[in-house]
Amino acid sequence: MLTKVKMPLPDMMAAALAMDESILDADQVENLIKFCPTKDEMELLKNYTGDKELLGKCEQFFLELMKVPRVESKLRVFLFKIQFISQVTDFKKTLNTVNSACEEVRHSLKLKEILKKILYLGNTLNQGTARGSAVGFKLDSLLKLTDTRATNNKMTLMHYLCKVLASKSPSLLDFHVDLVSLEAASKIQLKSLAEEMQAIIKGLEKVKKELEASETDGPVSEIFRKTLKEFVGVAEAEVGSVKDLYSVAGRNADALALYFGEDPARCPFEQVTVTLLNFVRLFRKAHEENLKQAELERKKVQKEAEMENAKGVNLTKKGLK
Repeated sequence: MLTKVKMPLPDMMAAALAMDESILDADQVENLIKFCPTKDEMELLKNYTGDKELLGKCEQFFLELMKVPRVESKLRVFLFKIQFISQVTDFKKTLNTVNSACEEVRHSLKLKEILKKILYLGNTLNQGTARGSAVGFKLDSLLKLTDTRATNNKMTLMHYLCKVLASKSPSLLDFHVDLVSLEAASKIQLKSLAEEMQAIIKGLEKVKKELEASETDGPVSEIFRKTLKEFVGVAEAEVGSVKDLYSVAGRNADALALYFGEDPARCPFEQVTVTLLNFVRLFRKAHEENLKQAELERKKVQKEAEMENAKGVNLTKKGLK
């Protein structure tokens, strides 16, 4: 890494202390952190009494770093500052995906109507049994519609549902259009969101601790303190906003499970979204297969009609002879 450095070491450290992102990027700062001397290396250099000009570039680099109190902490703070905006922006985007998916599902009238028809279909099939007057069904039952087949083994309950909807309620067939955020949301893990939220909070806490500690550093950290103080003011407001959005996403995730009559602890957000996405895919596949089957049957009928016509023509010709 040091062989790639084109600027003098003092200039590099000045840029790091000024937290100048136009001179040093995240990769360069990460490399600086990796090359920070250990306590043992610092002790050896402190006890060195020879000509420092004779030291290698690596040792001279260490000496330059050692001029700054808590240099590794300051570099980590700089790295956090560089990555903060993109980290928060990406995190907000993920939280908004959760919120959008929850809202789309709960407000989709078409999905609601389809669920009603599935319940009616189930009660009709189970008529005369204990399950024939159900007021609801488990969410994972949606995926079992492909398991129940007709006596000819060619059509599943999902195919039948699509066929009924195509005949009586064709406007419901494109219900997936209401759920534009569902696929992206199905890839989100709430545990990962919690970890990301904690990383942002803890990162800012470390920044504030270093700001406080740098108050006694003297002139060497003057620009660093000034720059960091401005950043902390902006970052605190931003983190407050993200925490609010995170809380909303958590409430919406629980509300989504409750919307389907499920316990969020037993059927968490991840399970709900994956189940719904698989249902959408199975539904669309069944509908496509119905359309292909209908086309095959249409062609078969057409061919049989053509053959009948051909027979009629041949019979007429024979009669004329």
